[in-house]
Amino acid sequence: MKHILEVDGVSLNFSGRVILSDIYLKSETGKIIGLLGRNGQGKSCLMKIISGTLKAESRSIRFDGKTVFELAGRSDLLVYLPQFNFIPSFLTLERIFKDFSLDISEFETQFSEFITKSKLKISEFSGGERRLVELYVLIKCKSKFALLDEPFTHISPLQIERIKKLLITEKENKGFIISDHMFRHITDIADSIYLLNDGKLHLTNSMEDIETLGYARI
Repeated sequence: MKHILEVDGVSLNFSGRVILSDIYLKSETGKIIGLLGRNGQGKSCLMKIISGTLKAESRSIRFDGKTVFELAGRSDLLVYLPQFNFIPSFLTLERIFKDFSLDISEFETQFSEFITKSKLKISEFSGGERRLVELYVLIKCKSKFALLDEPFTHISPLQIERIKKLLITEKENKGFIISDHMFRHITDIADSIYLLNDGKLHLTNSMEDIETLGYARI
């Protein structure tokens, strides 16, 4: 069954500066949405507003046409990967997978470098390893939608390619909204690309649109 997440009428101002102005964004299970924009354009703010961790001047969020007022604790609907580490440092890899009701052996099959690390605390991992674990569990968990903010940070090129394949596979069960400054990885896998520019959200139809809107030279 397909599910739809709609974010409508999002407005945000900081010290008189318009960050987001009447934003509308739609995500569906089965699709990957790429969210691009230069630094300071409000990508992370938009994700925080959707997840409920940042208050906006206005916003409306609907799941399958029904308004949802509070997303805190609704991991069945939405999970959010922030730019910082969110899993408590004292948890072991084994415990993390148990808490997310995921099969750790499946993870170890795809990322064999973790086979001997199930008893280690996540604080004992490198920055890239920690990011990979947090990203993997949110991609694989049973939530209907996932917001991923800078998911490829500190992850090796080989691991990034594995994650991209995983995202393409898992989108059959989930809708993804992904933002990353390494935009080529986003354009490789996204079904649609939106670009934030001067407080407005633009749906792009080509790489030329991305260049015209001043994000990057192609």
